This record gives sequence, C-alpha cells and structure tokens, in this order.
Amino acid sequence: MAAMEKTKSAISCADAQALPMGKDYVDHLKKINDTFYDQIKIADQKAAYIFTFMLAFLITSSEGRAAFKWQRYVDAEFPLVIFSGGMALAASCALVAAILVVLPRRGVRSTSLFWGGWEAHRAEVVEAGRRNDPDFIFQEYLANVDSLSLIARVKYRYVTIAFRSLTFMVLAYLLLLLAVS
Repeated sequence: MAAMEKTKSAISCADAQALPMGKDYVDHLKKINDTFYDQIKIADQKAAYIFTFMLAFLITSSEGRAAFKWQRYVDAEFPLVIFSGGMALAASCALVAAILVVLPRRGVRSTSLFWGGWEAHRAEVVEAGRRNDPDFIFQEYLANVDSLSLIARVKYRYVTIAFRSLTFMVLAYLLLLLAVS
C-alpha cells in the first residue's frame, strides 16, 4: 500500500504538460487509478464483513448449525428440510464467494505500479527516466488502470454473489424460524 501511495505522485506537473494530450488527461488517469484502487479495497472490506457475519451467524445460531447436520434432513418435516437446505446452500455460497473476493488477483499484464512486477519493470523505469519520457508514465498509468479495472470487475462480481447469497440465507432463515414455531 505504501508503494501505491508513492506512485500517486509519480507524475510531475512538468511531465504532464509535455504530453500531447495535456495535463488534464494525465490527472484524470491518476484519479481513475486511485479510484479503482480504492474500489478494490472496498470490495475486500465488503467481503470481510459478509464473511464475518456468516461465521458469527453459523457459530451462534442453533438453526444455522442444524442446517449442516444430516439428521435435520432425515428427521425433519418437509418445510424444515426445504428451508434448511436453502439456508445451508446460500450460506455456503456466500462464504465461498466472500473468500473468492479476497484471493490475490493480477491483471493481464503487470506495470511498474504493481510491487509484484517491479523487478521486471525497474530497468524500463530507469531508462524512461533517463530519456525524461512522459509518455512512458502515461502508458504505465493507462495499463495499470486496465489491470485495476479487470481486478475490480472480478471482485465485485463475487461481492454481488456473496451479498445475494447472504440475502437469500436470511430469508430462508426467517422462513425456517416461522416453520419451526
């Protein structure tokens, strides 16, 4: 994260003004880069909240735990079996999707803005610095935005699945409580 903070100020005003597209375009790319990076962090936080809620629910709820026991499906009446099965399936789906959100991801190609790609890109950065090449910086930000966009889309797809599964699980749980009483 510290490396990302350092790269946020990597483009100087003088370099940006030398670009044919102007300083505003480079500033806009920097803003997009920062926004996508923040959205990736938010996706991870949402997944952590969903995962924590699911674990707390499954640990503290006797009905939640019972939905994962075979005996529930052997002994219970039909509505309890349906609601328990739906709840167990939704809870499992939410947990798996939340885990898939926080798994490490990489874009199609790395840039010098990604710490994992620094070793491969260090020489390019040094050479571009020697040439005082502002287009290199622009292209690095553009490629990094492409990578962050891909990562954010994948993460938010799983956040959506986790949230919908959580919603379905809560509904199944409420129906289960109504069926039990």
